[in-house]
Amino acid sequence: MEDVKKLVYLHGALCEGLRLFPPVPIERKQSLKRDTLPSGHYVNPNSIILLFTYAMGRFKEIWGKDCLEFKPERWISEKGETIHVPSYKFISFNAGPRTCLGKDLSFLQMKMVASTLLRNYRIQVVENHPTIPAHSIVLLMKHGLKVMITKRQF
Repeated sequence: MEDVKKLVYLHGALCEGLRLFPPVPIERKQSLKRDTLPSGHYVNPNSIILLFTYAMGRFKEIWGKDCLEFKPERWISEKGETIHVPSYKFISFNAGPRTCLGKDLSFLQMKMVASTLLRNYRIQVVENHPTIPAHSIVLLMKHGLKVMITKRQF
């Protein structure tokens, strides 16, 4: 587990993937009673709030001018450590008191699976295959993702 924590660039790449392609592209919230948002705005009882996490990951005001670029470096400090990004900015694991309790375990599992696959196999996306999102509650690709997988020789 300690070795997996050292995979800072992989952590940045996973965060960047989740930022641009969140598993749940639209989140629906409903207040049970009057509440105050982190911005200071009030929400009335039974108000429905939709969070378009897919759009939020591409929002210049949140992520800067390079928001459409895949840049794992935005998650890494100059010291080479993982940068903490507030959950209200990076909402893939929800935010505030509703943050996913399994977030750290999820990152651990993603890093273990990704590092094992990348160490043992070469994975190359098939050129000219259409990558169109499907209309769904979870973010899926309409035609899947075609890849060529070859075993690495050591």
